[in-house]
Amino acid sequence: MKEAHAEILIVGGGLGGVAAALAALRAGRSVIMTEEFDWIGGQLTSQAVPPDEHSWVEQFGVTASYRALREGIRDYYRQHFPLTEHSRRWRDLNPGAGWVSRLCHEPRVALSVLENMLLPYRGSGRLKVLQPYRPIGAEVDRDRVTAIRLAHRDSGEEWVISATYVIDATETGELLPLTGTEYVTGFESQATTGEPSAPDEAQPLNMQAVSICFAVDHVDGDHTVDKPANYEFWRRYQPAFWGGPLLGWKSPHPRTLEIVERSFTPNPDDDPLLVDADQRRNPGDANLWTFRRIAARRNFTEGFYASDICLVNWPMIDYFEGPVFEVPEEKAREHLKAAHELSRCVFYWLQTEAPRTDGGAGFRGLRLRGDVTGTEHGLAQAPYIRESRRIKAAYTIVEQDLSLALRGNRGAMNYDDSVGVGMYRIDLHPSTGGDNYIDVGSCPFEIPLGALLPQRMRNLLPAGKNIGTTHITNGCYRLHPVEWNIGEVAGLLSAHCIERGLTPHGVHEAKAHLAEFQSLLERQGIELRWPEIKGY
Repeated sequence: MKEAHAEILIVGGGLGGVAAALAALRAGRSVIMTEEFDWIGGQLTSQAVPPDEHSWVEQFGVTASYRALREGIRDYYRQHFPLTEHSRRWRDLNPGAGWVSRLCHEPRVALSVLENMLLPYRGSGRLKVLQPYRPIGAEVDRDRVTAIRLAHRDSGEEWVISATYVIDATETGELLPLTGTEYVTGFESQATTGEPSAPDEAQPLNMQAVSICFAVDHVDGDHTVDKPANYEFWRRYQPAFWGGPLLGWKSPHPRTLEIVERSFTPNPDDDPLLVDADQRRNPGDANLWTFRRIAARRNFTEGFYASDICLVNWPMIDYFEGPVFEVPEEKAREHLKAAHELSRCVFYWLQTEAPRTDGGAGFRGLRLRGDVTGTEHGLAQAPYIRESRRIKAAYTIVEQDLSLALRGNRGAMNYDDSVGVGMYRIDLHPSTGGDNYIDVGSCPFEIPLGALLPQRMRNLLPAGKNIGTTHITNGCYRLHPVEWNIGEVAGLLSAHCIERGLTPHGVHEAKAHLAEFQSLLERQGIELRWPEIKGY
């Protein structure tokens, strides 16, 4: 067993973890960051999910460092890829020309940019990154975490890391049970939260679907893979609310729940510069090929890409047969294995049975692009986790704080302790309790510092989907720019408390300390308020 110490330990190298590390390092602190998968970047890289962002992302509503990440991705394409002259001059370059976001790109590009952002601090010795390690234990002294025990994913080698502050940037809030931090999971009851969309009784194991994403392209030839062992089960599988088999083009529309039929047209000869990725006007999922396209071949010189590359994160890969945490470990592994099998079956169905517009069936030219996602098996390295354990926080964000239907022209709640902003619809995918989509319009919202503070623990901070939201409000606080903002604040708050000899709760409770910290955030380019705009 090896031992080390850092001023700030960040467990989890997803977007929140990287943002926390960068913020703390820029403030002059020493940091150890751990990550259980081969790539840092979480949902942007190892989970292979292109950014889900709000409509004003090119103007405002994200932190300066998140904007630097986005522009770094665009600059990487301009410097290293053979873009056409039109695409090279495109100020808001969208390499994939996907409709889900104004910036769709390959995961490895984001990985390179994130690694480069961290590289100076690795060289200086102020940052140590342990990969692939996951937390397996904790040492706690009453209301303080003193150390975290980690094990190597493959060899089992262990480290014990002590730190002044510990940041939980894991995808499922893994440090919360390990440290005895109070938390909730699943659906809270309406009696507890007062939320109109909540059920009468709490449902702790009712969680959003997880997804195993994958990338595909379409070229000449027959690239059909072997039939998966459980294909017949998933081929026949039909949720009661789905309107047909799960493996099909028909599914509920998230916003209306009416059954709609989507199309799939590989390599349409569309102009990338005409793609208007604005979810206010168009959710963009009518043609699943262009919905989450991450490489549009017409952005590049002729012949450089034989095909577009399309990222499959579609309704039919959502696995909601059971939760992948808060159940016995063997059961969690079974559900994760089944989620992988579902994605393999979806790919095989696409190759062999998916209806085509010409009346035929199957797209045998489809190929899994494991080289794009960084795996030999062809799928993403990590599951896309939409919902985490959530701290019992000093303040819990509820539906009434930001629902467009409830707040109307008043806009979302203004918090005196705002530490950032975000915007996304309350977007809940089908869940393990048998629920259909819950999709509610929201107002551009703020991030209250109270939601980052556990009620009891003094030196443990969340840096992602584990903040004090509910099952419902998690649906809009879980996306890329919001996770980055939360992580950045957690890193800055830890560093600020070390420098000033304060505690996070002390900063929150004293007006002068809070004002000083908010001023620090604004100097770092973190927006605390929205201009007057209407949600969607």
